[in-house]
Amino acid sequence: MIYLLEDDASIRDFVVYTLNSQGMEAQGFDRPSAFWAAVEERVPALALLDVMLPEEDGVSVLKKLRAAPRTAKLPVIMLTAKGTEYDKVLGLDAGADDYVAKPFGMLELLSRIRAVLRRTAAEPELLQCGALAVDAAGHTVTVAGRAVVLTQKEFELLALLLRHRGQVLSRERLIREVWGYAFTGESRTVDVHVRTLRQKLGEAGAYIETVRGYGYKISPESGAAT
Repeated sequence: MIYLLEDDASIRDFVVYTLNSQGMEAQGFDRPSAFWAAVEERVPALALLDVMLPEEDGVSVLKKLRAAPRTAKLPVIMLTAKGTEYDKVLGLDAGADDYVAKPFGMLELLSRIRAVLRRTAAEPELLQCGALAVDAAGHTVTVAGRAVVLTQKEFELLALLLRHRGQVLSRERLIREVWGYAFTGESRTVDVHVRTLRQKLGEAGAYIETVRGYGYKISPESGAAT
């Protein structure tokens, strides 16, 4: 089941109709109170959230979903007319799995939904590098046994670098795979997250190497990986 929280009736009806016609059971809601009532009854496989809503905005809804243990890992895609980088980062850093700006094509939306469902249904995975250990399924990070608390995007960035250990990942690829939108030449989003990530990881922050003018990598010499 996919839940769509969208106050525009024409968009809501069209998206729900298309998803149902593609074999994806879907239900639409015009306001957060109706959405929350449905979540109490049944947690969906994925939620599509508009940002501009009556009662409360979509980012607020997202934060509440992430704060509740029952829905903390619920895959969420944000739908909004806002298309600036700041708005994208705001929603994604709040814990969204992807971001689709209006107007969007249904083929694109279907592709994004399938990609998020594939990604969030991945098998349990343990990533290790020296003193650093990342449990991708349990969403935990430890350094020498010490728990490290990361934001959703910091976690996804670290996991991506570990999965491609020894390979230099460009800022363009990091933006595309972690933040879910095309690179526009603006690298500050990646650089700021890497800087904060290094600080939180402490001694293990040194594992993340900068490749000047291109991107970042985690060196294969940093320790054994699983």
